[in-house]
Amino acid sequence: MSINVKWGRERLQIPLPPPDTKLSVLRQSLSEHTRLPPRAFKLIYAGAVMKDDNAPLSTYNLRSGGTLLLLESSPAASPPAVAASKPPKTEASTIENIRAEVAAVRNTLEPGVDAFLRTPTVDSEHTRLGELLLQALLRLDAIAIDSAWLEARRERKGAVRTVQGVLDRLDNGWREAKEQAQIQTRAGSQR
Repeated sequence: MSINVKWGRERLQIPLPPPDTKLSVLRQSLSEHTRLPPRAFKLIYAGAVMKDDNAPLSTYNLRSGGTLLLLESSPAASPPAVAASKPPKTEASTIENIRAEVAAVRNTLEPGVDAFLRTPTVDSEHTRLGELLLQALLRLDAIAIDSAWLEARRERKGAVRTVQGVLDRLDNGWREAKEQAQIQTRAGSQR
């Protein structure tokens, strides 16, 4: 029993720890494989960020053969437009950062998703776009918001919904294209 780990262009396969193993143990194991400090990366499984290092792996429903995405989260890995390590000084500047991230997705990634969905034939392009959208979600998640900033919280929630919607459209379109290809293959082989 093992789990696949996607780390940039690298693909690792590691033994799947028992379900009662804490996430911190898996994080340490991945740290040894990648030579990254344990706090220098985020883990995503089935579209969810794995945050609680004290939680058992059963919390995240890790399955043998599943794929875990490892994203470096060092300051160098995030774009300069979004401050991941410290909160912006005002609610207005926080909202501006959130809107800049959404604008970047709409202006660069969404047109790429639209073009891909018109002729979805290359799995690597689906993977690339999916990873970029997940990174945008992580950057939004990393924006620190003061608990009193209700408008900034609403703005981030809407931004996450927007980016997740583009990601869902990409994944659903890719899934439908693969199903159509299978139907056409079966129809062609029956002739």
